[in-house]
Amino acid sequence: MASNTTASTDLAGTTSNPSSSSAIDFLTLCHRLKTTKRAGWVKRGVESPESVADHMYRMGIMALVAPEIPGVDRDKCIKMAIVHDIAEAIVGDITPEDGVSKAEKSRREQEALNHMCDLLGGGPRADELSQLWMEYEENSSPETKIVKDFDKLEMILQALEYESGQEKDLDEFFQSTAGKFQTELGKGWAAEIVSRRKRQQ
Repeated sequence: MASNTTASTDLAGTTSNPSSSSAIDFLTLCHRLKTTKRAGWVKRGVESPESVADHMYRMGIMALVAPEIPGVDRDKCIKMAIVHDIAEAIVGDITPEDGVSKAEKSRREQEALNHMCDLLGGGPRADELSQLWMEYEENSSPETKIVKDFDKLEMILQALEYESGQEKDLDEFFQSTAGKFQTELGKGWAAEIVSRRKRQQ
């Protein structure tokens, strides 16, 4: 049993990479990200709503195709994009409508993340995952600001696509993000999405 939660050890006796068992246990848990639907769309009756994994994947693509920005590590942005909601594999997609305080939401997600890092067996990979998640939560770096903008951008782009494909009125998602983008890139992409929305109305 212990081998399921213990990272492999090199010849010097130091912790290195996760064992095969730990890695597969962790990845099996991450499957829930593919089956957990984004709650905001579910509550508004969207047909075949995207999953948490869908959302994070396109955020990762956003980070990949974004222009180079001085002082911003693009690879770190890609990693952060695919990590920032990873705790939702356990806690689900908690929205403001659920009546859970921001502090309580963060506590639940931190507890879930700790469990996932333990499942991975600790070590450098788990440490990196934890550090990326905490940095995002604290909004403490240039990369965080970019990725938080991607989070909002992916949401309003998805809202636009649902409005177009399902004749939904999802204006509240545009209103909730208006004026909240932290970077010039975010503001520029948001303006483009809003412009396209106006043209299709």
